[in-house]
Amino acid sequence: MLFMKGNPSAPKCGFSRQTVGLLREKGVEFAWFDILSDEEVRQGLKKINEWPTFPQIVLNGELVGGLDIFRESLESGEWDEMYAGAEDKDGVDEVKV
Repeated sequence: MLFMKGNPSAPKCGFSRQTVGLLREKGVEFAWFDILSDEEVRQGLKKINEWPTFPQIVLNGELVGGLDIFRESLESGEWDEMYAGAEDKDGVDEVKV
């Protein structure tokens, strides 16, 4: 799940735009939520994930991080390991990002 500013077709910040681009380059299908549409959700995510900025990438319920950490995980190969090892909690054969 990508919590971002705007939507994948029209990101409202450069960090969200770059994150969408990287996810698409990797061929990752992802759900998204525009955190600008709901201030309560926006503030709640900051507290729950203990992460003050957006975008935030959550993989199967766990925070991966923002753009910088996501980019680093791509460069190190860690993302491929996390993504390949992720299990869908609903029992459906797809990974929820």
